[in-house]
Amino acid sequence: MEFKISKDLIQQLEQLIQSKNDQQLEVLLNDLHHADIAEILDELDFDEATYIFKVLDSEKTAEILLELEDDLRENILQRLSAKEIAEELDELDTDDAADIIAELPQSKMEEVISELEDVEHAKDIVDLLRYDEDTAGGLMGKELVKVNENWNVLTCVKEMRQQAEHVTRVHSIYVVDDEDRLKGRLSLKDLLTTSTKTPISDVYIKKVDYVKVDTPDVEVARIMQKYDLEAIPVVDEMGRLVGRITIDDIVDVIKEEADKDYQLAAGISQDVEADDSILELTRARLPWLVLALLGGFVSVKVLGLFEPAMEGHKALFFFTPLIAAMGGNVGVQSSAIIVQGLANNAITGSIIQRLLKELSLSLLNGLILSAILFAGSYFLLGYEIHIGITVTIALLSVIIIASLNGTFIPIILNKYGIDPALATGPFITTSNDILGILIYFSIARLILGF
Repeated sequence: MEFKISKDLIQQLEQLIQSKNDQQLEVLLNDLHHADIAEILDELDFDEATYIFKVLDSEKTAEILLELEDDLRENILQRLSAKEIAEELDELDTDDAADIIAELPQSKMEEVISELEDVEHAKDIVDLLRYDEDTAGGLMGKELVKVNENWNVLTCVKEMRQQAEHVTRVHSIYVVDDEDRLKGRLSLKDLLTTSTKTPISDVYIKKVDYVKVDTPDVEVARIMQKYDLEAIPVVDEMGRLVGRITIDDIVDVIKEEADKDYQLAAGISQDVEADDSILELTRARLPWLVLALLGGFVSVKVLGLFEPAMEGHKALFFFTPLIAAMGGNVGVQSSAIIVQGLANNAITGSIIQRLLKELSLSLLNGLILSAILFAGSYFLLGYEIHIGITVTIALLSVIIIASLNGTFIPIILNKYGIDPALATGPFITTSNDILGILIYFSIARLILGF
């Protein structure tokens, strides 16, 4: 059953903190999962959260630290000494420890590293810090189990027992040569069902999926998702095994990428949180709002070009929001499907094939919607038949153009290395609004002759 925070629990914790009843605090929180404790700390103020954090043992708080909101974690780290932070990092896997230490100022980072008791652990963390955080090297951890292709099964078992003491969870057993180059992987089933004297070279699986240290994190996520991998090995430029990436790290990447695309599609240009400052939120939102405003100016200018039509056929004015809205909606739908396909590598065929498919789809949808619009304008609203014909043809044209626009733009953006999610937000909506109005009144001019 999922843990839920109650007001009574928060009040009880606050009372225990005020009375400095550390023993009762430990008893109350000891059986809770570290993610649940992190959720509780996020509900308390900084001082109370820091107090609880210092009461609990470092083995538990190390995991809690990873689950905290960024602001709270930063505040707690500021209040801990270099030695206290080092004690937390000693309990974490190297990838998680590197993520935490990377958030510290350079001067404190060096202090913390010098306080780490496990020298090998410290070396591994420092090694990970040199990789870009958005690459496989920045995601990987050093904890893994590997065996040499020249060993027999008995030797492998002995070595694996020693290595497993430093690994929280053994996802895979990797096989390397004398130069540490990745050669394959070893099935645990084969290891258990094979004679202890059998050479590993006779039983290991030579085909193994891997990524290089400079592989982008989104590409790593795509590979692991495609092949349903719980972990994937990472090799350097010479093919040497240097680490492994586990599924929990990839889930974070997928979530961050989805959040970024969602914000970009909503017209937010920076990664922000709901509790960020007004200035940060303004900087993230304002650029696209300015673009939408400029697009509005263009729309007004386009409408001004057709002022005579407004005077002679006032009914056209009432359909303007409908035409613009349908163009924007159709464009966003088309671009959203394409962006999703690009993200999943599910777009096949040439651009021409994709555009022809979208043309067929938009033509079908357009004919149905246009028929509904014609019936509504003529039978329900009572407009003259030539007005109904005008708005009907205009709607069909706008739907087709907006659909093709929503398909073509994200593909082109992706081709030139620009995030295609950009095409699902105000950019596509604003451009289709302008195009829709222009197409609408141009068709009206041809049919009504003004």
